[in-house]
Amino acid sequence: MLPDLADLTADAHVVALPMRVRFRGITVREAVVLRGPAGWTEFSPFVEYDDHEATAWLRSAVDFGWTEHLPGADTVPVNATVPAVGPDVVAGLLARYPGCTTAKVKVAEPGTSTEDDVARVAEVRRVMGPEAAIRVDANGLWSVDQAVEALERLAPHRLQYAEQPCRSVPELAELRRRIADLGVPVAADESVRRASDPLAVARAGAADVLVVKAQPLGGVTAARAIVAEAGLPCVVSSALDTSVGLGTGAFLAAAAMSPGYAAGLGTAAMFETDVTATPLLPVDGRVPVRRTEVSQELLERNAASPERTAWWFARLERVHALLAAA
Repeated sequence: MLPDLADLTADAHVVALPMRVRFRGITVREAVVLRGPAGWTEFSPFVEYDDHEATAWLRSAVDFGWTEHLPGADTVPVNATVPAVGPDVVAGLLARYPGCTTAKVKVAEPGTSTEDDVARVAEVRRVMGPEAAIRVDANGLWSVDQAVEALERLAPHRLQYAEQPCRSVPELAELRRRIADLGVPVAADESVRRASDPLAVARAGAADVLVVKAQPLGGVTAARAIVAEAGLPCVVSSALDTSVGLGTGAFLAAAAMSPGYAAGLGTAAMFETDVTATPLLPVDGRVPVRRTEVSQELLERNAASPERTAWWFARLERVHALLAAA
């Protein structure tokens, strides 16, 4: 049941967390953290998403804040995340993920080249060694031909999978056919979390792996149902959440993620600060499965400007109205 707007906003705070490096084109991540009967939860759809798309994120906040979820495990393995940076800073970035044996490397960033991507992945392989798992994420920015060319050049570095190499489900299906002999599995992210039908990619045979994120899919309960129906291996990842949102992802990963994979939930390491004194940072390559308790001091220190706070509360009100009318 959807709580009243007054209940949602009774203990809600808008924060702006500076990032160590640019990621997804941003250097500051804004989020609303709010407290429900079950604990702290998060509403943080990216600012470019419209109100309709943001309804899933609010459903997630309600699901986690107003429902008790069993942890399912004490910890889950996580990957390191390497943005589209030069090889010279790769080692320093990886050092923030102690014990991680999997790395997710951003590729196809606007303004960079395939040569840049190959150099970045090669340096990750050099630093992490031959046994590490390396996955690349193109965020749907390659055409099929570009993806074939890029993955042929990246394949010698033994990729665990290529995440969302192309934008559409038909493109993913075509690419998967064309690189069948390359040994690079295709994973779908945006084709699951931003799709009107998150199961279409599985039905089309367009992916080998699903990458699922709790907030964009409506929360732990809804995402678990999607994974169960899809019948494909699943990797749980973050949506650049605060440690509150990462806690939601950790509960989902403990319940639904396939063995042998690391979750993309180590992204608290990308922030200069957080909303809690005990952020979900990787320790020995894993993060705990627990709810996050926030720090009032950090909420105040990282509070968004009055203008941005008003923007977020107005957005929350609009999205709540959409859900209430559904």
